[in-house]
Amino acid sequence: MTLKLHEEKKLFKMIEDHGFDYDLVVIGGGSGGLAASKRAANLGRKVLCLDYVKPTPAGAQWGLGGTCVNVGCIPKKLMHTAALHHESIQDSAKFGWESVNPKHNWEQMVMNVGDYIGGLNWGYRVELRDKQVDYKNAFGSFVDKNTIKCIDRKKKEEIITAKDVVIAVGERPKYPDIPNVQEYTITSDDLFSLYYNPGKTLIIGASYVALECAGFLNGVGNDVTVMVRSIFLRGFDQQCADIVGNHLEKEGVKMQRPCTLKSIVKVNEEANDGRGQYLVTGDNDWSDTFDTVVYAIGREANLEPLNLKEVGVETEKNKIVVDDLDRTTADNIYCIGDVAKNRPELTPAAIQGGETLMMRLYAGQTEPTDYETIPTTIFTPIEYSCCGLSEEKAVERFGEYGILTYHRNVWPLEWTVASRPNDLCYMKMIVEKSSDIVVGLHYVGPNAGEVMQGFAVAMKMKATKKIFDSTVGIHPTNAEWFCSLNQTKQSGQELVNTGC
Repeated sequence: MTLKLHEEKKLFKMIEDHGFDYDLVVIGGGSGGLAASKRAANLGRKVLCLDYVKPTPAGAQWGLGGTCVNVGCIPKKLMHTAALHHESIQDSAKFGWESVNPKHNWEQMVMNVGDYIGGLNWGYRVELRDKQVDYKNAFGSFVDKNTIKCIDRKKKEEIITAKDVVIAVGERPKYPDIPNVQEYTITSDDLFSLYYNPGKTLIIGASYVALECAGFLNGVGNDVTVMVRSIFLRGFDQQCADIVGNHLEKEGVKMQRPCTLKSIVKVNEEANDGRGQYLVTGDNDWSDTFDTVVYAIGREANLEPLNLKEVGVETEKNKIVVDDLDRTTADNIYCIGDVAKNRPELTPAAIQGGETLMMRLYAGQTEPTDYETIPTTIFTPIEYSCCGLSEEKAVERFGEYGILTYHRNVWPLEWTVASRPNDLCYMKMIVEKSSDIVVGLHYVGPNAGEVMQGFAVAMKMKATKKIFDSTVGIHPTNAEWFCSLNQTKQSGQELVNTGC
């Protein structure tokens, strides 16, 4: 995976002339598709990358780079950072700064974030050109397993052929079957480029996207409500998820829980420069009026236009069925990223999957991509990062008495003078008793992603609790406490926060 270009080409053996236009066509120009395209080109293959973004119901569309770059990880973290700046400005008075009275400019933030993303879009185009990857801004669908029909935005059709095809189309936001929802709401695919301040906002859903959007909107001064069907952050450790959700509420985000959408009606049509407002009613008979309603209940792929049935590619619940080597049920068609069944819906996982697949196809590598023990971070006002198993999954796998859960509260040094809570930040380590191997690591606190990334390497190497304990921590940091956890949940002792 870290081979230099000239070393990679040594591995490549020219294949016989197969008679197709390309060795490889990649359908999708997101993180996984770009990674696969560039790696295959480095290995001497003739590659075409197809990327087409269907506009959202609200009309938003974007350039090369997929969800992460355009409407996901990148703008999300930048806007999260905008909210953190507000917190830091508030804290600064305790550190001696005087006369601080910030006012946020939504339009300026969106313009600057958009300019940065536009630069990334152009950089990807240049990178593909430099690596001699052909690129078409066109939608690709199958005619047969080696033939792709390309349709560009002017509806011009072109037929191309390929020996191998990789599907990396990602996913788009889900909408419920409720009248007027697509007309009256937006999604995260629209929010990050919204040219006006969304004002009083309702977020429907409690996914990580929903809570992240609620967090930064509240952080830059908006009135925000979140409609939660049942739990926060489904699939994540629920103790940590509750800390995240409860902190949002303490910060001023209103919660309607449990509640699902019953109806949405447009009212006050002249308000908000003619955009109107929306009267929203929940199934618990709660109702309120909002300037903007954001739907964030998850994402799904639109597979029907790809004509997968025509080429024998099996699907299940809007996911493409793949084996451990990313092969579909058609012998020359592969699938990576969010659209593949039983794959993490994470950008780095798609990149790793795309690069490793190309090494298997064109460089003699045989190992499957390792999708286990992948770290991830939720960029809510109080960040949450995890690697490995949640406590619920650990109990399910090893039994209630097969694990030890070490934990503690953390009071970040930078929070002490600022008088922030001393019992909000939290960490826990889940250890399999029989082997002493750390199988789950969870941290709720500032700079969560930076804290977790290094520990993820240790977990990949199956580090034991003993190894963590024998590692000297960096002082004074939050991460150092992972190297000296000594209190277990199983002991029943109450957590008492201690200083350095």
